[in-house]
Amino acid sequence: MIDTSSYPALQGFAAYFDEISRVPRVSGNTADIAEYLTSFAEAHGLEYYRDGADNVIIKKPATEGRGGSPTVILQGHTDMVPAGTPEKIAELLAKGVKIIQEGDVIRADGTTLGADNGIAVAYMLAVLESRDISHPALECVFTSNEEIGLIGAGALDGELLTGRVMINMDAGGDGRFIAGCAGGLKANISQFMRRCEAVGNCYKITLSGFLGGHSGVDIDKGRENAIKVLAECLDNLGDIRLLRFDGGSADNAIPSRAEATFISDKGREVLRERISQIFEKYKASEPDGIISVEDASADITPLDADSTNKLLSLICYEPTGIVAMSEDIEGLVETSLNIGTAHLGEEYFELVISIRSPLEESKFAVLTEVDRIAWTHRATLTTDGDYPGWAYRKESPLRDACCESYRELFGSSPKVITIHAGLECGLFSSKLIGLDCISMGPDTHKVHTASEWFSLASAERFWRLLIKVLDKI
Repeated sequence: MIDTSSYPALQGFAAYFDEISRVPRVSGNTADIAEYLTSFAEAHGLEYYRDGADNVIIKKPATEGRGGSPTVILQGHTDMVPAGTPEKIAELLAKGVKIIQEGDVIRADGTTLGADNGIAVAYMLAVLESRDISHPALECVFTSNEEIGLIGAGALDGELLTGRVMINMDAGGDGRFIAGCAGGLKANISQFMRRCEAVGNCYKITLSGFLGGHSGVDIDKGRENAIKVLAECLDNLGDIRLLRFDGGSADNAIPSRAEATFISDKGREVLRERISQIFEKYKASEPDGIISVEDASADITPLDADSTNKLLSLICYEPTGIVAMSEDIEGLVETSLNIGTAHLGEEYFELVISIRSPLEESKFAVLTEVDRIAWTHRATLTTDGDYPGWAYRKESPLRDACCESYRELFGSSPKVITIHAGLECGLFSSKLIGLDCISMGPDTHKVHTASEWFSLASAERFWRLLIKVLDKI
């Protein structure tokens, strides 16, 4: 059991966090935690609903005298990311998390802790069980499989919820409230290639050492896209024939590496000189970037001249990076796109682009431009992974109540931000028209790793804040 003697207010939270940690709930395996939640509701005489996606809703009436307050939705997800050695992950899948406490710090024994987002589950259970917290009518929503594509939130029937005020507890951090996030989708471009024999010297060009980063969080940090830079270099080499082209590791990561194999009638030193001239302009933004040209063997038939030119032109013309900044929040990226991966196969060249914006019209305007450029290069476009954004509200009674509560408790003002990444709040906002929403929670550290941890001090501060906000609404 977690020792809360220094934080007596956390006794209920800690007991439930300890209890759910022993329930295996890795993403894709959420039936056991859903069963646990429905059993909890039955034991406490609370109305509940469980759907086929393992989402669970538990409702609790308002405390005496609070019947006139708006119904509040409390929300978090039940699943967790597995990380650790194969042996430790096997234990996690079979027995759940083994918690280790080191003073104020709560961590796991060699695996992810599941504070993302088990803390939300534990907070909701503690509120549902409590008899001495003043609160309006509550709808506690436990969504499933958030970590593998917001699956539970996407499947949830919004008609089951009456509340239009929601506190999501999956982000934020101590003293930081999130009031908006980007939506997104993935654009998959496919371009037919023709190959034919060609004579010349064969070379391999490799670009590496770029900073890379998250395509949402780091898109405004001036980092170059290795796929774009490599295409520019190759496009300036004159008559070449591509054999291979590969770059990037994921659609939501800024590529830090790309490589290509090609045939040219020019010597290696001439090519190096041309490439160095182009690459020089990127040294300031990518000081550790390296580009190399070496001899290679032609182990596959090269593309014909038209296909080579078409491929390089497609990459060069497709945009990447920031499209628009927010007019409401200084320094916030509103709309962006990222060329994430590129792969030249036997017959087709595949380019994957991630598009982000909290505004649906902006997201699809960018998609339209990406599709137009693809069409002019005789390529086809398909999309998947579409999820809605969560637009910042200029007026938010919930946000005002949260900020006022924080100031009253801690004597300072919280930082209100929006993020250029996705949260379940976007899906809830699309289902519940007029939803007033905020995302907040205690500090969590190194989530999605075997070093994940949180402190009881931060957890206790958030508990006090949550209770204060529920009393104030």
